[in-house]
Amino acid sequence: MNIFSLLNEKTVLPDLKAKNKAEILDRMISSLEDMVSDNELKEIREAVFERERIMSTGVGKGLAIPHGKASGITQTYAAFAILNEPVDYEAIDSEPVNMVFLLVGPQASNNLHIKMLSRISRLMNNSEFRERLRSCSTAKEIIEAFKKEEHVSLNS
Repeated sequence: MNIFSLLNEKTVLPDLKAKNKAEILDRMISSLEDMVSDNELKEIREAVFERERIMSTGVGKGLAIPHGKASGITQTYAAFAILNEPVDYEAIDSEPVNMVFLLVGPQASNNLHIKMLSRISRLMNNSEFRERLRSCSTAKEIIEAFKKEEHVSLNS
């Protein structure tokens, strides 16, 4: 499964305006509403916020990777946002976050979930790639950047 294939123009938010972590998560989870039922969306919201209560998913370098597993969904969903202004996210490096990658999957698919989190982390750890993403102004450009970067990383 490719990361870029989980994203679409409704789930990529190239200029997200948010005041705090809760607003970021709410907006990103809401971007999935056309793909899941109201009940599934509620379960996703509960799973992501519960995971965030356990420990912040602000991984440093201006990036957060909120994630969760919900028993009511049968496939993996993702959303990506570039914030128009950095937001305090209680990241491990205490720096504000300006990019957020949301990943949610079925409760039963632990291996895939961990593999996808690892792949997102590896891609997003590349500072040149993060800069390319910041230079994108549309959802389409961001998805294309992920597609190219994944292709390069899989072939190197």
